[in-house]
Amino acid sequence: MKHIIIIGSRGYQYHYGGWETFVTNLVKNTQDKNIQYYIPNLTDEKQKDKQIDTVDKVISPNIYVPKQGFVTMFTFTIKAMNYFLKYTKKEKIEEPIFLLLGCKVGPLLPFWLPRLRKRKAHLIINPDGLEWKREKWSWWIKICFKISEYFSVKYSDLCVCDSKMIQEYITKTYQKQKTPTTFIAYGAYENLSVKRNLKIKKLFEENHMKEKEYALIVGRFIPENNYEIIIKEFLKTSLKKDLVIVSNVEENKFYQYLKETTQFPKDLRIKFIGPVYDENVLLYLRQNAFAYIHGHSVGGTNPSLLEALSSTDVNILFDVGYNREVGEDACLYFTKEENSLKSILEEVNHWDEEKRKWYGKKAKKRIHDAYTWDLVVEKYEEVFDSLLEK
Repeated sequence: MKHIIIIGSRGYQYHYGGWETFVTNLVKNTQDKNIQYYIPNLTDEKQKDKQIDTVDKVISPNIYVPKQGFVTMFTFTIKAMNYFLKYTKKEKIEEPIFLLLGCKVGPLLPFWLPRLRKRKAHLIINPDGLEWKREKWSWWIKICFKISEYFSVKYSDLCVCDSKMIQEYITKTYQKQKTPTTFIAYGAYENLSVKRNLKIKKLFEENHMKEKEYALIVGRFIPENNYEIIIKEFLKTSLKKDLVIVSNVEENKFYQYLKETTQFPKDLRIKFIGPVYDENVLLYLRQNAFAYIHGHSVGGTNPSLLEALSSTDVNILFDVGYNREVGEDACLYFTKEENSLKSILEEVNHWDEEKRKWYGKKAKKRIHDAYTWDLVVEKYEEVFDSLLEK
């Protein structure tokens, strides 16, 4: 039996976050029946601490961590690592594979290393994006993330990158560490469809939306996702369509800043409809969008981008290497230059249905060729086998 311990998501079948979606689909698409997955669940209910749930044969202990803001996941990862170091010793599990998602606890790896070696454990790091580049962090937090990244790469047996650009960055930046790297993308599903239901009907009516009459954004409400550029450029267009924003918007400084600089509340086309966690509703929103706008500028392969390519015909991406790597010639690209996005939106508005469908087919082919969950799971299982053979 192969014992795979995945730490870094909030849990198995938890909320719809990137890592949570990853672990759920990795398990559900598993081909190797000789794998036992262990995925801890984050809970803020103390009475559930150490209780073990078993769903889809996944062993999931509940790890209690009180709500601590952005520190919560750091604390959770530490407690989960300590839990499984004790668990593997107690159950006499030899050669477990620890897959750490993100570089949260890099500086602690040297302290865990002797216990990992006693169990003949293998350590895989998936660094995700470059967290230290995000604008929302203060300079000292950025330094902490950079240090953590260094230790994570240094002490791992393998670094799995979900973007070729991230892989190139890790290889060049840490070439002295000689840690092997490999590229395994994030995944998406093909040929999904959903019909309009009462929940979708209510959402459209409450927000005065119509199918094919809105551009769509799905993503965290943070500066590096270029909301300011997108809103400003959209406001300059003559489009008689809406800009629908699906995001966890809070009345924070960034939101107030956008209100003051763009004056978007005065334009009824700009519609913040809050987060949408129902996958069927999200799929319907994507499939019926006039265009999907992806402003992410930091990170690797973004899950929301892949989901858009698999379901939206016209995808307009911010022109950065990570996005071009995914979209190639199946997408359109905008820059920070004035009128760049405005021109693209107005051009797309005049396209006939044939040209829109042509782009849609190319986008779906990108998913089929490189980003299906079957491909992702197959490559991870090859990595697991390779480590155990060594």
